[in-house]
Amino acid sequence: MADVAAGRSLIPRLSTLSRFTFVDVILWALRIGVTIVVVGGTIGTLYKGRYVATQWFDLVMFGLTLGSVYALIALGYTMVYGVLRLINFAHGDIMMTGAFSGYFIASALDYSGFLNSNPILAMGAILAVAVATSTTIAVLTERFAYRPFRHVRGLAPLICAIGVSFFLEQTFRGLFGPSIHSYPDPKWEAKPIVLYNFSAPGAETPIPPLTVPTVDVVVIALAIVAMLVLYTIIQKTRMGTAMRAVSEDTDAAAMMGIDVNKVVVFTFALGGAMAGIAGVFYAFVFKQVYFFMGFQPGIKAFGAAVLGGIGSIPGAMLGGFFLGVVESVGPALFLDGIGIPAPYQLRDLIAFTLLIMVLIFRPHGILGERMAKKRA
Repeated sequence: MADVAAGRSLIPRLSTLSRFTFVDVILWALRIGVTIVVVGGTIGTLYKGRYVATQWFDLVMFGLTLGSVYALIALGYTMVYGVLRLINFAHGDIMMTGAFSGYFIASALDYSGFLNSNPILAMGAILAVAVATSTTIAVLTERFAYRPFRHVRGLAPLICAIGVSFFLEQTFRGLFGPSIHSYPDPKWEAKPIVLYNFSAPGAETPIPPLTVPTVDVVVIALAIVAMLVLYTIIQKTRMGTAMRAVSEDTDAAAMMGIDVNKVVVFTFALGGAMAGIAGVFYAFVFKQVYFFMGFQPGIKAFGAAVLGGIGSIPGAMLGGFFLGVVESVGPALFLDGIGIPAPYQLRDLIAFTLLIMVLIFRPHGILGERMAKKRA
């Protein structure tokens, strides 16, 4: 009887082991490997003490600045997906069109001296032109490229999105050439904002003060304002309510009298506006524009949208900031401690590794599952 009882107790264990496939072994090995690199690299970096507190602060601030750009682009991805269930892979190139149009206005204002003498009005004009350009292209893209495929299932809409991306890139390459254009560098950007001075006046060994570049403060502040305005529009206005209704059930929303076409156009317009703002900010941070500049931040912003939970507005914001900070701090924190030479050149590797890990182990994202339960 004891042997029979022991045999019965082994049955659940054997059934569990039978469900543990070779793919599960690979995924667990990947998870353990990434964990070892992250934990070991972090311990090694902190043990070496190569970076001081001000350097970590600078990396975090740059990550928040980069994350602000990612979040603005990710909002366009997540809104379009929430309404149409379409991944608009041309969204990064729509950002590029806004950056290019803003470049010409910024260059003209910098040549006349207006960009330095009246920075607020100049930035307003640059953003207005960039937003108008990217919004127009986004709306035209929806009307002539995506609308004919709205009720088509399969890969056709995705292929169309990729085709639009190539079309925009090659069009701007033909119009403005393949060379890199330098964005203006106004004087007010070079003035850092001192947050705290560690050294007393007349100290023999002064400690570097805690400073923030002015451009970082401007980008983060305006990005947060833009995201709050967008969130208010979606949550507090009639059009925002219509967007949420179409996102829940397109057919039911149409039966209730909602103009679905109008809602879709408005969604693309909002996404295009956010992309235009992101394009100007990205150009002011990295000081260059070219026809292929939207591809990489567009893919990373898509990763940020997936990380936060595709279809979730707060998730896109959170995912953008988180990805930006990890991409900025990660190379020094994770890779420097294990002896990787020039770790900052591998920041793209960290960003895409994070995206792969999220897709494998939490495909719903940080807020995706919670939002799905709330809707249910």
